[in-house]
Amino acid sequence: QVQLVESGGGLVQAGGSLRLSCSASGRTVTSVHWGWFRQAPGKEREFVGSINGRGDTTYYPDFVKGRFTVSRDNAKNTMYLQMHNLRIEDTAVYYCALDSFENSGSFYGGKEWYQTWGRGTQVTVSS
Repeated sequence: QVQLVESGGGLVQAGGSLRLSCSASGRTVTSVHWGWFRQAPGKEREFVGSINGRGDTTYYPDFVKGRFTVSRDNAKNTMYLQMHNLRIEDTAVYYCALDSFENSGSFYGGKEWYQTWGRGTQVTVSS
């Protein structure tokens, strides 16, 4: 059973940058889709980016394009979310997730397609 652990969250000023990591343990994860989601208080969990099994294609919603970058290091069983030009509205708990079946739905942000989730890391952007 694979487990995911996020790290790297914290407090940052608006306009700043932060890099989150998501480490998988329990088994080697290679041919999987990874995704990042976030959830602010009182809001639904929303998709912020994904990366495919080969690690050569990513997908983002419009509101993070050009600011967020997802990458993965298969040798380290780790996925990353690099965030630049952070805004106050980016404040949320950030979660990583994994789809072991490489469904297209997961790649395009459907959270119901992900089987494994981390417990989240808090990102707070201040003015």
